[in-house]
Amino acid sequence: MFTIEHDFDATVITLVDEGSLPLQEDITINAFAECVTLEQLDPRTDRVQMITLSPEQLRDLAAALDLPEGIYQIREVPEDKG
Repeated sequence: MFTIEHDFDATVITLVDEGSLPLQEDITINAFAECVTLEQLDPRTDRVQMITLSPEQLRDLAAALDLPEGIYQIREVPEDKG
């Protein structure tokens, strides 16, 4: 299950684990114009852990989910203006 909320400066997505036990803590994804953050409570320390991805890292992650093992580099192809 997940929720989506549109705030003033970010889109906030919360992922709720409905899988098999043991369940993981919710993950909150904040999508800003300049970066995306992922936050999850660490129950061992009772602290929220955060990871920040650049737009390029997020693009690479999305592409990697559908690719086999290997090393990849996404290159921008210039638009043909002719």
